[in-house]
Amino acid sequence: MRQTKIGILHPGNMGVSVAASFKAAGNAVYWASEGRSEATQQRALDAGLSDGCSVRTLCETCSILVSVCPPHAASVVVDQVLGFGFRECFLDANAISPQTSIAIGSKIMAAGGSYIDGGIVGGPAWKPGNTWLYLSGSSAQETAKILTGGPLEVAAIGSEPGKASALKMCYAAYTKGSSALLSAIVAAATHYGVREDLETQWAQDDPDFPERTHARVRRVTAKAWRFVGEMEEISATFRAAGLPGGFHEASAEIYRRMEGLEKQPEMPELDEVLLRLLKQGSEFEK
Repeated sequence: MRQTKIGILHPGNMGVSVAASFKAAGNAVYWASEGRSEATQQRALDAGLSDGCSVRTLCETCSILVSVCPPHAASVVVDQVLGFGFRECFLDANAISPQTSIAIGSKIMAAGGSYIDGGIVGGPAWKPGNTWLYLSGSSAQETAKILTGGPLEVAAIGSEPGKASALKMCYAAYTKGSSALLSAIVAAATHYGVREDLETQWAQDDPDFPERTHARVRRVTAKAWRFVGEMEEISATFRAAGLPGGFHEASAEIYRRMEGLEKQPEMPELDEVLLRLLKQGSEFEK
């Protein structure tokens, strides 16, 4: 059986696991090392990906390109590949609103290519049953068959671009939005001197809830920089549906105040995270 040549743009922690899954499904998977960090190069090497060296070469070599990048870069990536003359199948698997996805798809199709809207739910896809890639678009069913076979669970959910992104946005609106909400709640309780009382009350309902909340607030700092754009995309998703988008705009601000904490060699202590939220809040109010 002839291998499908797939290019991954660009293999970060999530992208490299997706690429490895596509490779396990029997495809030839490429990436572009040009301009990428040593950490990214090592990830790609460990996953056994083929180095196409440049994005231009991937555009000339691959019949499917898959974009897995921070939300704010999604439109930049598609403009880059179109500039290199790519006219095959482009799969955007980023955390973007249905409206952003549809706009990207319109660019691809206007240039003569085909488009698949994708949404990833879960963490890096190293174990079966933990991560799902949802696809929508005219060739979603066909593409799902090509990508199925590794630990990443792949499912086509419709022929209309935007549906996969809508599912991703609605799912993350709770999972990541609630982490931002809990961070703000604990920070506010700290400011008013009632955190211990609040946690005592929480423990009445669920003895483990305070400790789980502490861990969640500390852990989310590792990806807060990436979640800013995602919260903004969720806000746009809600507004386009006629719903208020303010909650996730506020969530974006919570994550923005955490930016930089991910650069520390160890996960920050809870008090450090709360100090960052409250200190920046007072600075913004001046």
